[in-house]
Amino acid sequence: MRTEASQGVTATVARLAHGHMAAQVVGVAARLSVADLLRDTTRTSADLARACGADPQAMHRLLRAMAGLGLLSEDEGGRFSLTEAGSLLRTDHPDSLHALVRLLTDPTTVGAWTGLEESVRTGGPHFSKAFGQDFFTYLGGAPQLSEQFNAAMSQGTRMVADLVANHYDFGRFTTVVDIGGGHGTLLAAILRAHPSLKGIVFDVPEGLEGAERNLADLGVGDRCTREPGDFFTGVTAGGDIHVLKSVLHDWNDEQCVTILRHCREALPENGRVLLVERVLPDTAAAGADELMYLSDLNMLVKVGGRERTRADWDTLLRASGFRLSAVTSLPRPQPFSLIEGTPVAPRPDQ
Repeated sequence: MRTEASQGVTATVARLAHGHMAAQVVGVAARLSVADLLRDTTRTSADLARACGADPQAMHRLLRAMAGLGLLSEDEGGRFSLTEAGSLLRTDHPDSLHALVRLLTDPTTVGAWTGLEESVRTGGPHFSKAFGQDFFTYLGGAPQLSEQFNAAMSQGTRMVADLVANHYDFGRFTTVVDIGGGHGTLLAAILRAHPSLKGIVFDVPEGLEGAERNLADLGVGDRCTREPGDFFTGVTAGGDIHVLKSVLHDWNDEQCVTILRHCREALPENGRVLLVERVLPDTAAAGADELMYLSDLNMLVKVGGRERTRADWDTLLRASGFRLSAVTSLPRPQPFSLIEGTPVAPRPDQ
């Protein structure tokens, strides 16, 4: 006879097995702009189907699934409205996750994840096999996906930017270089919190698209410059602190050392490198957020990168001419830590 506890375990595993279905419900809702159509109002499924150009019965089934996931509420009259969680799918919400949801449920992400078993067996990213080239090369030839990727990165950064700006002593520096900084969302938060600082956003040209407007909208355009470049061949000089948020987890150890050595070459002896990354615990039982481990596997299947432990970060920094001088965890529920590297050896060009 099955006990209540065993039934609960069965339900837990069943929910996990259905997880990809729930993700697609959220992704389709984002692509159909359901949340925008329900902004500050209630509507029937038939009304929403007309607005989306969808089949009425199928739309009703989608909306019921969204309600079951806690994204919508349905009243007795059959009208649907957004819950607090569902509101995060609005494109105009200050904490919107719309672009991030679209990226995580995009066919390219889903296609990479269908090869998880192969990636586990081989240790390499399935994306390259599925799409014929590595993710970032593919991104360079897919303008819509690139725009979606940059928007998703900005949304993810916006959730943590003010915490980064206020949990590290940026005031001792003069110029911050945001390496791989995209639209400059993190840099803008740092500059707003520290009015004496100047900043440089360094990224590939397609990564910088939208940065000028974003920095101006955030009120720091007059204190920033944009520098296009490739951090595998070098990084811009002129800064005394380099910030890299969610950059190194995209790359394998050898590639990370190349990037960090270029930072070392460009930094003065009293400079710093600050990594804004996840720090995995030494053992899974230590209580890491499950999303850390899912992110780790996402890096595996898409780009061949990884999330790392403190010891891993220490090894990378030492191999690149730095020492790991501090690790500061940001307040929960944010999964990020601030990892500071201090130069310990003469620059390679000296």
